[in-house]
Amino acid sequence: MSVTTPAPPPVQAPSELRRMAGPSALAGGRRRFLYLTWTIAVQEVKLRFFGSALGYLWQLVNPLLLFGVLYVVFTQAIKLGAEADFFPAVLLLNIIMYRFFADATAGAVTSVIDRENLVRKVQFPRLVVPAAVVLTAAFNFLLNLLAVVFFLALTGVRPRVSWLLAPLLLVLLAALAFGLSMLLSALYVRFRDVRPIWEVALQIAFYASPIIYVIETVDVEWGRRLMLLSPLAALVHQMRSTVIDPNTPSTATILGGAWVLVPLGLIVLVCVVGFVVFNRAAPRIAEDL
Repeated sequence: MSVTTPAPPPVQAPSELRRMAGPSALAGGRRRFLYLTWTIAVQEVKLRFFGSALGYLWQLVNPLLLFGVLYVVFTQAIKLGAEADFFPAVLLLNIIMYRFFADATAGAVTSVIDRENLVRKVQFPRLVVPAAVVLTAAFNFLLNLLAVVFFLALTGVRPRVSWLLAPLLLVLLAALAFGLSMLLSALYVRFRDVRPIWEVALQIAFYASPIIYVIETVDVEWGRRLMLLSPLAALVHQMRSTVIDPNTPSTATILGGAWVLVPLGLIVLVCVVGFVVFNRAAPRIAEDL
């Protein structure tokens, strides 16, 4: 009598593997995002000056040296803008504003790659990485502003009511820098050409904005309007009119009518596009590194 061996159970096909998405740009909530951004930025500032005898003074050396060279060149050799009222104060303030913008955006380009080990191993809101870079640049900018205020007093600039508008202009400048930082840091993960392209763009922005010269140097009216359509140029010039020289026509006066909404709209557009691009790329950042 033969014994019938039961047939083995059918082998089930393995279920399809699903790709697990990484943490999003703001995973964990707003409070966690703000806490981590603040913590990383403060740590970066401490590490930068750790073991330095002069500490914060080194932060002033670079912009002050650049200011000294440009002031001598543009007041003694070329005499470009030297006839403007309070030109030394204007030049120093412009350099400090540009350095914040350049440091924030240029540092954010490689920020995700620089923290590759952290991004691969730790679950945290990815937007913290570029945000911390911008906040670190903001700390340095605020420290440099103390030197600017001291210099304004030395050159005879007196406080007035319009100074209350200055914080709003600085917030707009920070928003512009943060929007670009989100966009650039996300694009650089996949396209390494972003870094040299942005270095060239920063050089163009430096000379295409009224930083080392005043807007009156541009002879034609349409040239002044075209220049101030750039958000960076518009904010730099408006800061001069608001803080230093009330006799200087404001950005709205030069642009005229609703054209003043163009640089403001570009700031909003950069922030929206930057967040959308970064938010879409955030879950795949660890995989793309």
